[in-house]
Amino acid sequence: MHGRVPAVSPEELPEQLPEGSLLDVREQEEWDAGHAPGAVHIPMSEIPQRLDEIPEVDQLYVICRSGGRSSKVTAYLNASGWDAVNVERGMNGWSSIGRPVVADDPEAEPYVL
Repeated sequence: MHGRVPAVSPEELPEQLPEGSLLDVREQEEWDAGHAPGAVHIPMSEIPQRLDEIPEVDQLYVICRSGGRSSKVTAYLNASGWDAVNVERGMNGWSSIGRPVVADDPEAEPYVL
């Protein structure tokens, strides 16, 4: 299974994720447009420098826009000692099944960028 990372579809995720268990690795402008409630935001490019900010949870779910970046981060984190799982189809899949998307700006209509 060389090159494969553990993955889960948005449909398979628990309805209520434990606090800190969803890591969003998209860029700041993508996060600002809309993100999952309660997600932790650390852009992919900042992961190596910010490992100490990654929550210590039993299962860490990693999400991006479509699943590509989060797959790479999942592999990196698992090689570094975490128990991480890639969220397939990313925020596109998350929002397409009706999971909530929020924006930090209360005036903005959240969307997946």
